[in-house]
Amino acid sequence: MATIIPFRGVLYDPTVVGDVSKVVAPPYDIIDDRMQKMLHDRHPNNIVRIELGLDQPGDSDASNRYTRAAASLKAWRASGALRRDPQPAVYLYTIDYRPPGAEPGSPTRTLRGFLSTVQLEEFGSGHIYPHENTRSAAKADRLNLMEHCHANISPIWSLFSDPDGRVMDLIQKAVDVNRPRFEFTDDEGCRQRLWSVTDPSVLREVVSAMSRTPLFIADGHHRYETALRYRQVQRERGAMARGNPFDAVLMLLGSLEDQGLTVLPTHRILATGLPPLAEIKTVLKDSFEFEEFPFESATEADARRRFLSALRTRGQSQQVFGLALYDASTYLLLALRRAPAVPVGPSPQERLDVSVLHSHVLNRLKPRDAAEHVISYTKDEAEALGLVRGGQAKAALLLNATKVSEVSAVAKSGGRMPHKSTYFFPKPLTGLVLNPFDNAG
Repeated sequence: MATIIPFRGVLYDPTVVGDVSKVVAPPYDIIDDRMQKMLHDRHPNNIVRIELGLDQPGDSDASNRYTRAAASLKAWRASGALRRDPQPAVYLYTIDYRPPGAEPGSPTRTLRGFLSTVQLEEFGSGHIYPHENTRSAAKADRLNLMEHCHANISPIWSLFSDPDGRVMDLIQKAVDVNRPRFEFTDDEGCRQRLWSVTDPSVLREVVSAMSRTPLFIADGHHRYETALRYRQVQRERGAMARGNPFDAVLMLLGSLEDQGLTVLPTHRILATGLPPLAEIKTVLKDSFEFEEFPFESATEADARRRFLSALRTRGQSQQVFGLALYDASTYLLLALRRAPAVPVGPSPQERLDVSVLHSHVLNRLKPRDAAEHVISYTKDEAEALGLVRGGQAKAALLLNATKVSEVSAVAKSGGRMPHKSTYFFPKPLTGLVLNPFDNAG
């Protein structure tokens, strides 16, 4: 199953860089242009300068954001801003947070995981399972970065089954919880903490326990496939078949059963118009039952509250979607009719809410103009509805969150979920631990 390899991580030295919260960053794929510039300007050693550097006028094959990333990594290691640990370790990592939309003062949740390198395995081996499709442009970008830096800059987030908490408890008992290496509050108000676990006997137990369980990639499919491609390229250039640093990849490993793990829905926002409400109901009436929540300006907030509450409540026992249209003063709930009225495919991925949404709703509703559906995504239901109400979007389709058990079922079956099917939360930060493919200090 999974082969865990404790490693000598490369970490920021606070005596050189100062406040570690100023040098870390969110995952590259959720950083927009504004945040990229803000992080770049925040600190001369912020990890975004490596992970997602700014393009500059006059960039060329010889000088670009990838070459600057490699130069920064080399310079920061030479200056001591980044230092390699003297002993192999795994790194306990916790995040205390409140889910988006939680009431102020509500209890926090704690996500637990540990950072380690993991032996790369081809998909289909039964050791490491993907669950989402990837896109070639993102993989080309990540491969360019890896080719220049020869390092894993950010971790892939994977999940494993640990129903009795044995692995995580073993790691947590090996540290002084009151003395983390890093502790700070990030920009989202989350409490971030990191510890090193170096006891050889504990590491042996962790490696042994993890050898009996497969891994499911939660976040980082592009980076994992890029790591496989990088390994292939290196072998084509003459590297030995096994035993290279790039034969493993940096991962954050967490439990499928962790009560601190949150999966958020990824709502669909449409820039192109859908048919009128009456036509939508006519087209979909054989597949869905409808419930409307009409409103006027003065009653919109109450209608929205009842609409969202019904979406979540009914979604616990059936497949339900929410629809908002720019030109309709009502919110519409679409509840899939019970089988056998609606044929849903037998595979785990065909039974997912997001698959049903695309096959039974979007694919049957044609845009008003000649263009195909132009879709953007958000995990924030208030943002989705606000864009429609404000006229910046023509429609929004709201979903309930995919269950972790559904993700693992799709992965085990060898299937892939549609793009933007899951949003695991909270996202691990980039820059806490790096994995360069050398043994330099």
